[in-house]
Amino acid sequence: MQNLLFVDDEKNYLKSMERMLRKRKNEWKFFFAQSVDQALDLTKAHPFDVIISDVSMPEKSGFDLLKALQKEDSTCTIPVIILTGNYERNLKRKALENGATDLLNKPVEYEDLVARITSALRLKSYQDGLILHNLNLETKVKERTIQLEHLNQDLIWRLAKAGELRDEETGDHVVRVGHYSRIIAQKLGLSKEETELIFLTAPLHDLGKIGIPDSILLKKDSLSEEEWKTMKKHCEIGASILLEEPKGMESFYSLKESKLLPPKIDDQLKRYAATIALTHHEKWDGSGYPKGLKKEKIPIQGRIVAFADVYDALRSKRPYKEPYSARDTWHIIKQQAGSHFDPDIFESVKILQEKFESIRTRYDV
Repeated sequence: MQNLLFVDDEKNYLKSMERMLRKRKNEWKFFFAQSVDQALDLTKAHPFDVIISDVSMPEKSGFDLLKALQKEDSTCTIPVIILTGNYERNLKRKALENGATDLLNKPVEYEDLVARITSALRLKSYQDGLILHNLNLETKVKERTIQLEHLNQDLIWRLAKAGELRDEETGDHVVRVGHYSRIIAQKLGLSKEETELIFLTAPLHDLGKIGIPDSILLKKDSLSEEEWKTMKKHCEIGASILLEEPKGMESFYSLKESKLLPPKIDDQLKRYAATIALTHHEKWDGSGYPKGLKKEKIPIQGRIVAFADVYDALRSKRPYKEPYSARDTWHIIKQQAGSHFDPDIFESVKILQEKFESIRTRYDV
């Protein structure tokens, strides 16, 4: 049973939310608060998987709630969906900057609300998996315990900014890309450390799309030349987000000078993630973007994720196409080896078709 907390100063609205989601009572347990202070008291008594909060409330707003949640280790990783009837242009950006996972306008449709909650729950599950992964590492490598804890917090902050994960389809897409990238890295003979770094950071490849307007990002028709130029900027936007120091992490960065922390390990994770975000649309023949890099000048992690990303895009249903079969997908990729993709990667992983399909089945939408 997953715990959901709804925060709104209007009691009748909370009751309407409960009625709307009554079909989900067997899998979700609902809690309700009519103020920010009441909500914070509840977070001390119960572990929540998602919080859905109104933005405009007396005394303290939804943004005050976000700031309070970000200050506590026990609540800073809870995905928060902000509800608003305010159509202020910069509200979405402000909500994301304050730690929100998503933003919905009132009145809320049942399908939209369920989809966003489900995606937020998936994000929380992925975060919890990373936490467990790091805890297992800590038992084997004692001297890195503190460092790994903070690496995990830093990565979770980045993931919380990943706007794509609010969508059902792309949420599974980023998880699959991470798993594809790991088996490619293993087959290429990369070290265990490099392989795990690619696995952890590959899902952030399209992070920069949160900076692309919805009118372009969600457009079903072909993009105009100017729209396509804007879309291409997501690579550089993603790298910029990953390299900037996150708000609310001052206590972490103040520990950088501590002798307990191995120097510069924290930078490696962000560097891998930023490199992938920046270079996963570069092509082997130099015709990609944003830099037009060619062949080995494209970092290996960018080449790996480019392969994984396109493979999953071909195998997935999109508003503008049906999924290609596994056979047709590998045929298309073979044709593009040496132009779009590193031909050595294709030759190395073409025998892994069954493993790719196994991942596809396990993490299918």
